[in-house]
Amino acid sequence: MMLSVALRHRFPGFALDAAFDAPAGITALFGRSGSGKTTIVNAVAGLLRPDHGRIVVDGRVLTDSAAGVMVPVRSRRIGYVFQDARLFPHMTVRRNLAYGTRFAPPGATGPSGGEVVEMLGIGRLLDRRPALLSGGEKARVAIGRALLSRPRLLILDEPLASLDAARRAEILPYVESLRDRTGIPVLYISHAISEVARLATTLVLIDAGRVTRAGALEDLLSDPASAALLDPDEVGAVLPGIIAAHEPDGLARIATAAGDLLVPGLAAPVGRALRLRIRAAEVIVSLAPPQDSSVLNVLPVTVARIEGEGATVLVQLRLHGGAALLARITQRSVDALRLAPGVRCHATVKSAGLVQGAG
Repeated sequence: MMLSVALRHRFPGFALDAAFDAPAGITALFGRSGSGKTTIVNAVAGLLRPDHGRIVVDGRVLTDSAAGVMVPVRSRRIGYVFQDARLFPHMTVRRNLAYGTRFAPPGATGPSGGEVVEMLGIGRLLDRRPALLSGGEKARVAIGRALLSRPRLLILDEPLASLDAARRAEILPYVESLRDRTGIPVLYISHAISEVARLATTLVLIDAGRVTRAGALEDLLSDPASAALLDPDEVGAVLPGIIAAHEPDGLARIATAAGDLLVPGLAAPVGRALRLRIRAAEVIVSLAPPQDSSVLNVLPVTVARIEGEGATVLVQLRLHGGAALLARITQRSVDALRLAPGVRCHATVKSAGLVQGAG
């Protein structure tokens, strides 16, 4: 399944000019408020007729302004989950879910009602009405209703934005299950890079109505050029791994292509695939492995790029196996260590700086 988008549209005081391709998996649209993310997904859903544009899903042309094609919203087979869930308050969860089946075309394939209920963990909620649901439960029901319409594509427009940290942590595993078990491509809008790093396979960075960069999540987050659109405290890389063992002292050993890393407080079972998000501020660069140090995670690396001006810079460090980390260090340290592209050194990562997210 492939989504191809090319749009140009003008509002008073704002111009959208965006193009990207999204393969199967979760494609995250990420950018500041007002950058054009919702305008893009509204055009994909058919809620906006762009001045100029072409949108193709799995080979089917949904919008082509040059050819005069504008497929109606109902015929696009796109499930749209809004931030506020928009469940019918007078219906139980069971009836809200059943409403989604009314839009499923005859013969369309997809998860059954029972599979959706099990995947989203909403079996005990079926006889409740929305007023008795938490924000996270409402979001899960809204996703289930959209799935039961048998969509070609699912749009999640900041589904977790109104939830507190605890409720977001509750629902993220269900979105991961949706990604891994249904095969339905997802366009996901979020302002939280932690969500994006945990869920997305493809990242589209948007600034002032333009797509500045698009590609594989791991490549973009480890590229210093992407840092301009991120909060400085959130800049960092994502490293995939597998839980290899649980140590007697409570640490989990994570096997990655670059070597093993130790992470505290991780209860997932051995063999579970996950992603480790390593912030640039948590990476220390040294020419030799540190001695007599409390830090447990040290990986051999090669300097790939150094970017930035002023007191601090971002250093891209290439790991064994081809992945990369970012380190935010001072220009004084760069000069003292004589760092430059091609220099071999070591990256020290604090265990406490490893941010876990299932992959």
